[in-house]
Amino acid sequence: MSFQIAIDGPAGAGKSTIAKEIAKRLGWIYADTGAMYRAMALYCIRNGISAENESDIESALKNIDISIAYNDDGQQVILNGENVNAFIRTGQVSAMTSSISAYPAVREKLLGLQRQLAREHNVVMDGRDIGTCVLPDATLKVYLTASAFERARRRYEEYRQKGTDSDISLIEKEIIERDEKDMNRKIAPLKRAEDAEFIDSSDMSIEEVVETVIGLFRDKTRSAR
Repeated sequence: MSFQIAIDGPAGAGKSTIAKEIAKRLGWIYADTGAMYRAMALYCIRNGISAENESDIESALKNIDISIAYNDDGQQVILNGENVNAFIRTGQVSAMTSSISAYPAVREKLLGLQRQLAREHNVVMDGRDIGTCVLPDATLKVYLTASAFERARRRYEEYRQKGTDSDISLIEKEIIERDEKDMNRKIAPLKRAEDAEFIDSSDMSIEEVVETVIGLFRDKTRSAR
């Protein structure tokens, strides 16, 4: 029997950072489902496929192979044999990802891999519809969020540390627009699962969030014995 911690939430909430640290401490696998969608978005960008052209995207799916590999550096997202970790975190990829992830054929392409990982391993999985769609029976579900301004500030600091110029007000605007799009898409919209624990990390450190989630998991499994 495997255990699953499903972490959902809006863009910039710190889901990946928290999920990776939890997986590390528990000795589990971290499965970044958003990175899989980003890899697919990268393929579309590289091949000049418009986000609005659903039929062309569906036709391209047969040419896209996305897999997950693990090494000492953590999860590696492999797109048609290429490790694309270094190319999938740009603003252009983020915008494309938000658009194509609403298409049923795209979601179906990746759903099987995500569920297979969860069946075969103890996993921490983060995204926008993990608890509501991908892993509806997850051992623990968490909805992690923060204010739009705080999420923008964190992303601004990430860019600054990488030496990338950015405008925090523009980042906040893009985050709010992304929230609106994700929450109102027809297929698997971003929302809190009814049985998900709600965590607002606006005034919490990474350590505090990690400890809170692990504590919730231990409480959950202890009460299930």
